Amino acid sequence: MKVIILYHPKSDHGGRVEDYAREYQRLHDDRKLELVSLESKEGWDMAKLYDVTTYPAVLAVADDGTLQKLWQAEQLPQTNELDFYFQA
Repeated sequence: MKVIILYHPKSDHGGRVEDYAREYQRLHDDRKLELVSLESKEGWDMAKLYDVTTYPAVLAVADDGTLQKLWQAEQLPQTNELDFYFQA
């Protein structure tokens, strides 16, 4: 299972997303959130694949690529919500 954040690094939410990922890493040194820029081909393709329309978006994705949970919009999920998906 992996948790991915799709975002625009040079937008208003870019710094907030990066701070959020750093703080999560600090609290859980054995887990890492994958930051993917929507300005990259990978980010654009992922947004289309999972029908993401609002950013930033946090995706919990199973090892086989199945979307388990999607959070969209300005409010990022609480860290304990993400913990569940790392344990699954």
